Amino acid sequence: MISYLRGTLAAFEEDKVIVDVGGVGYGVFMSGQAMGRLPAVGSEVKLHTYLNVKEEAMQLYGFLTRDDLSVFRQLIGVNGIGPKGGLGILSALSPDDLRFAVLANDVKAICAAPGIGKKTAEKLILELRDKLKLEDALDHIASDSEASVGMESYSQIRSEAVQALVALGYGSTEALRAVKKVEVEEAMEVEDVLKLALKYMAL
Repeated sequence: MISYLRGTLAAFEEDKVIVDVGGVGYGVFMSGQAMGRLPAVGSEVKLHTYLNVKEEAMQLYGFLTRDDLSVFRQLIGVNGIGPKGGLGILSALSPDDLRFAVLANDVKAICAAPGIGKKTAEKLILELRDKLKLEDALDHIASDSEASVGMESYSQIRSEAVQALVALGYGSTEALRAVKKVEVEEAMEVEDVLKLALKYMAL
């Protein structure tokens, strides 16, 4: 099994990239969002991969992070969603946006992915609700932050801010996305995060 590829980005194609690893060109299917975050041709890249073995072909799917790959694996674990469907969802929604949509029961957001109808979106939400956690998204933000707020306190403040926005009548997905944008600093309270989130929502 190929866990990842490290090599030179040789070319972009419509729905995949070519990575040169030791003189061998690997075609790797990727989501539109991920391809948009890749460096220029000629740069070194590392892609976490999933190998899909079919009777007529073997296809590699590539991801920029292990988290992206993990979410992809959970998506294709839903009956009726294959690798191409999973990649299509991750082209329309980032892993964190997908978490938000699932937790908020936002069928419309998931239906924005190509080929995903209402019934499939509802099934996806039902099966992934206990697997995709808001805390994971908040922890990703916290791990990238230079603030000295403790991880548990950091996530708790954000969670309470989201709940407060929902109580004010805002949609769950909208509230989650706004709070995600706020950089929590030491000594900040829930009210501070709430005020900043409201400013983002007003833009």
